[in-house]
Amino acid sequence: MKAFLLAAGHGTRLRPLTDHLPKCLVPIQGIPMLDIWIELCRRAGVSELFVNLHAHADVVRKAIGQADMGIKVWLSEEKVLLGSAGTLLSNRDWVASEAEFCVLYADVLTTLDLAKMIAFHRSRRPPATIGLYQVTNPSQCGVVAFDSDQVVHEFVEKPAQPRSNWAFSGILIGTPELLDVIPPELPADLGYHVLPKLAGRMLAYPISDYLVDIGTLEKYQAAQTTWPGLSK
Repeated sequence: MKAFLLAAGHGTRLRPLTDHLPKCLVPIQGIPMLDIWIELCRRAGVSELFVNLHAHADVVRKAIGQADMGIKVWLSEEKVLLGSAGTLLSNRDWVASEAEFCVLYADVLTTLDLAKMIAFHRSRRPPATIGLYQVTNPSQCGVVAFDSDQVVHEFVEKPAQPRSNWAFSGILIGTPELLDVIPPELPADLGYHVLPKLAGRMLAYPISDYLVDIGTLEKYQAAQTTWPGLSK
C-alpha cells in the first residue's frame, strides 16, 4: 500500500522552530515527526511513502539520505504550493494501480493504529474514509456530521456555526473516486474543495487514540509532555 505524507506547508505558526527546519522534522521528545509517521506507516503495511516538500526541502533530503527508513520514501519538491488536494491530483499516476491509499498530514501527532483504519475502509470500500477526532475549537477545523452507520452527511471547513465538535484529523484513506472530484484549478484544498463533495458517500472513522495537531507552538510544546510514544 502507498501513502502520501503532506509536508509542504511553511509551518509559519511554529516559528522560530521552522525558521531553519521543516515542520515534518520538528522533534517530539527528540524524535522527528517524519520518523514517527514512517514508523506508523511501516507498522500498517505501507510499503511506499510519498512526501511533498517546499520549505527547507534540502534539509529533508539530507535527513532521509542518512537514515534507514524501513520503507521506500519518495520526495517531491513543490516550487509552487499545489494545496493538499492539488498534490494528490498532480501525482495521480503514482497511485494509479492502487485500490486505496493513505493521505496523512505531517503535522498530526498520533498513536493511531493505521492498520485498523485501513481494515475498516476495506470492509465497506467507500470513495473515502476520514479519521475524525473531537475538538474544543470546531470553528477552526473541518467539521463533520455523521450518522450511526458512520456515513458522513456534511463536511464544512471552518464553519461559523459548527454542527458538531467532530473534526477532520488530517488522516484519510482515499480512492480513485476521491481523485475524480478534485478540481483541475490549482491550488486545491481537500477541506474546501473535495471532502464536502463526498458527503453522503464517505465514511467517518472516529479516533480515540492520542491525536494532536502540533501546528501551533502552544500545542507543540504541550505535546512534549503528553506524547506517550509508540508502543513497542
